[in-house]
Amino acid sequence: CRTRYLNGLQSPPVVRLLFLLLTGSLHIASSFYLPGLAPVSFCEKDQAAKDQETPDCRSEIELFVNRLDSVESVLPYEYTAFDFCSIETEKRPSENLGQVLFGERIEPSPYKLHFKKNEECKHVCTKTYDTKKQEDKQKLEFLKKGMLLNYQHHWIVDNMPVTWCYDVEDGQKFCNPGFPIGCYVNKEGLQKDACVINGEFNEKDTFYIFNHVDIKIFYHVVENEAAGARLVAAKMEPKSHKHTHIDNPDCPDIPMDISNTFSGELKIAYTYSVKFLEDPNIRWASRWDYILESMPHTNIQWFSIMNSLVIVLFLSGMVAMIMLRTLHKDIARYNQMDSVEDAQEEFGWKLVHGDVFRPPRKGMLLSVFLGSGTQISIMTFVTLFFACLGFLSPANRGALMTCAVVLWVLLGTPAGYVAARFYKSFGGEKWKTNVLLTAFLCPGIVFADFFLMNLILWGEGSSAAIPFGTLVAILALWFCISVPLTFIGAYFGFKKNAIEHPVRTNQIPRQIPEQSFYTKPLPGIIMGGILPFGCIFIQLFFILNSIWSHQMYYMFGFLFLVFIILVITCSEATILLCYFHLCAEDYHWQWRSFLTSGFTALYFLVYAVHYFFSKLQITGLASTILYFGYTMIMALIFFLFTGTIGFFACFWFVTKIYSVVKVD
Repeated sequence: CRTRYLNGLQSPPVVRLLFLLLTGSLHIASSFYLPGLAPVSFCEKDQAAKDQETPDCRSEIELFVNRLDSVESVLPYEYTAFDFCSIETEKRPSENLGQVLFGERIEPSPYKLHFKKNEECKHVCTKTYDTKKQEDKQKLEFLKKGMLLNYQHHWIVDNMPVTWCYDVEDGQKFCNPGFPIGCYVNKEGLQKDACVINGEFNEKDTFYIFNHVDIKIFYHVVENEAAGARLVAAKMEPKSHKHTHIDNPDCPDIPMDISNTFSGELKIAYTYSVKFLEDPNIRWASRWDYILESMPHTNIQWFSIMNSLVIVLFLSGMVAMIMLRTLHKDIARYNQMDSVEDAQEEFGWKLVHGDVFRPPRKGMLLSVFLGSGTQISIMTFVTLFFACLGFLSPANRGALMTCAVVLWVLLGTPAGYVAARFYKSFGGEKWKTNVLLTAFLCPGIVFADFFLMNLILWGEGSSAAIPFGTLVAILALWFCISVPLTFIGAYFGFKKNAIEHPVRTNQIPRQIPEQSFYTKPLPGIIMGGILPFGCIFIQLFFILNSIWSHQMYYMFGFLFLVFIILVITCSEATILLCYFHLCAEDYHWQWRSFLTSGFTALYFLVYAVHYFFSKLQITGLASTILYFGYTMIMALIFFLFTGTIGFFACFWFVTKIYSVVKVD
């Protein structure tokens, strides 16, 4: 959590606890900054040899490399795809399902670090390219393409990103958990991306490769605990050196330039320097703070919450006014009618009591959507709850996606139960079709889209392409766990009696009078999605940034609060419009309630298109198709989630108001 703010926060304990929850993580203890993550102690080589009885004290620091990505392309690539120095003898660390789905490919690096052992211009390897050889020419062209599209390295030390910290506007420092391969100066002499950091990068139509890194590792000596020290920060600075002696590099100030028109033989020597520095001020439990504090999100997040709360308070006031004043008067007046003459003068929502629970058209599809929406809603709530407690933070790589997928698989039973229960209450009899559609329709659409996107990634050779074995594992989870659980839920749903409604349904449907423009279905549906979207659009910007601009997202407390506000807003907006339509004697509320709040997904889709053209620099047909393909999956999931919330809110409202009026 944000130690800098907590130290200066003179507030009651309750306020401090709320702040901790909102900033997204709880410190469980001084030595465990996140549940399930324990610190690792490091000693000097001689000390580690003496402390063989305590194997927890290591001397070698493993530096891992992750896949490379770019804000100008959706396609990430493995570290080895760019022909950097690599080591094939060491075993790759195992990756969880979430890491594989996000395209992370962590592997050991040839950069060998030992605790407190400083290095200066240490040679790693030399890569030779001969443009006369087709294979070498292709490798060099791919490396140039990576520099042109500003692909970024992502290195990991002790489960912590190696960051590149540099000054930005207003004297602030930004710590980027990645650094570029290199940069390009175009034919007009304009320095692109990272080329602006060095005035010597000035040759036109030339690439400058960062073949050297200065690494600084900060450690904190543990007192009154186990022997050794703990790493609290890893920072680096990329540099370009044209080594005069390739076999014995000297790291001169001359940059390593590669002309775009170069032909012949080219040698690139990769080197690094390491310096260890003690920093007693940073505790191990707060070692991510310097990265998170450089991201100026907090003030905007509070503005987002305040904006959402104003909308909720406005809607709550409207709903409360209807429930307490208008409805109370209506119910009192209806229940005081004793004579037949009074009953014949009924008006408003009581007039449609004999039709309000009439089964909707396409009841099968609605029940299937409700089942899938219930599955997604519970999955989202539980995932965000665990994320608030710190279990699914950025330090637990891939944990968020793994948790979401596993929960979705295990929540097949509620999906089958809800779909069967409502389908039976709609008078449906094709229970086999219902349970099969619940198990396969929405997941099948998502998987088909996902598979098509994966084919494009395979064709482009991207690391984000899911291996065939993982695809088989996902299908096994779906068919062997989720589908049987859906069948079990549907069995219990159909076994129970149909939902009892408070009023009987007439045999002959009542004719719906001519509706005004505002009470027609489409205007109401379009208006209904505006307020829920207004609650989330600021938060949506940060979520899209974390997905497409590769920024770290960690404020799950804010996200959980916005999630609760979204649920309340969807419910209240749908209830409000449902009441107006019932007063206009239009009793077709089932589909309308689902689509009213579900229409928020269309606004999300429009915002995603706007975000693509205004904020992103993505180029290339494959990247564009991938962006919109994945966005369609997110929009469908969001549609099912919000639509289900709206339907259940309206169902509760309609059941409640018709259960308190006397109907002859």
